[in-house]
Amino acid sequence: MLQVQHVDDKVKDLLLQIQQGLDIASDEIKALKARKLIVPQTWKGYSLKRGPNYAPKRKKVVTDLTRDNFQSGEWKELEFKEYNYSAKGQPLEGGNLHPLLKVRAQLKQIFLCMGFEEMPTNNFVESSFWNFDALFQPQQHPARDSHDTFFLEARSTTKILPEDYVLRVTQVHESGGYGSRGYAYDWKREEANKNLLRTHTTSVSSRMLYQLAQKPFAPKKYFSIDRVFRNEAVDRTHLAEFHQIEGLVCDRGLTLCDLIGVLHDFFSRLGMTKLKFKPAYNPYTEPSMEIFSYHEGFKKWVEVGNSGMFRPEMLQPMGLPEDVQVIAWGLSLERPTMILYGIDSIRDLFGHKVDLGLIKKNPMCRLGID
Repeated sequence: MLQVQHVDDKVKDLLLQIQQGLDIASDEIKALKARKLIVPQTWKGYSLKRGPNYAPKRKKVVTDLTRDNFQSGEWKELEFKEYNYSAKGQPLEGGNLHPLLKVRAQLKQIFLCMGFEEMPTNNFVESSFWNFDALFQPQQHPARDSHDTFFLEARSTTKILPEDYVLRVTQVHESGGYGSRGYAYDWKREEANKNLLRTHTTSVSSRMLYQLAQKPFAPKKYFSIDRVFRNEAVDRTHLAEFHQIEGLVCDRGLTLCDLIGVLHDFFSRLGMTKLKFKPAYNPYTEPSMEIFSYHEGFKKWVEVGNSGMFRPEMLQPMGLPEDVQVIAWGLSLERPTMILYGIDSIRDLFGHKVDLGLIKKNPMCRLGID
């Protein structure tokens, strides 16, 4: 039988070294952990000593100096809290502008920079005469049906209309005039007297042009941005209440080229430089054009508005001179706002389903203005 004089127990030696606090190789530590001979533990130690502000009783730090402190002399023994002048204060709670109001303010500034005057648009209720008849729109037109227009039940009719102007409008509807054959139907005063929620701000334009015709003629440029109402089914692109932007120029010798030039100037200030036009039909404009702009994000042409030249059958019964023309265009406020803010449904922008977080966090509107 073979006898061994001495046995080296390396595991025992390693454990003794660890117990004595000596350093050993990392691979040997891993081997001992694998055999579950050692378990890592963390020991934390703290050293406490008295600091310069030590006190056996906690003293409350004062933030405000009051009149009572002065009267009692207590202020001499008070310890005041140091002010941190770099700390941020509490955020102020305040109102936030809706995206529509931001875009509206920018559009208004564009019109003012172009020399336009704002028309008064504070009357949501309008008579059918100013909303339809004064615009040479026949009384049998589908837009005048109740399924497209909100008619009023209380104060359902108006009694205040300029009678001499009403007679001229009646004549041009029934038998024509000013180079037109009219619509050849029996015009009814009771239809013109009906009150409604205005379907477009062009009713305001007709009032302003009539007032302009009662004075010695002077060229004018008008604009308006306000609410209109239509009896439409509500979906992701349509509402029964929305905003219309309208601009018009009244002067002698205006042509379709002037209209196209003004449109390029106006829409370029919105950041829309690529425009094209398509012939269209409107009862009160001839010629009429739909306006399209190329949208770089959508990579396609998008309709952005409508335009045209007001017909003589609309202008001359008002009393405007024969050589005076009016060019006009209109678009909705909601569509450019939806494009600018990346909103897919109009109901997320305007109405009772609007997220208040959108109102607080939406960015500033610049509309591509330099």
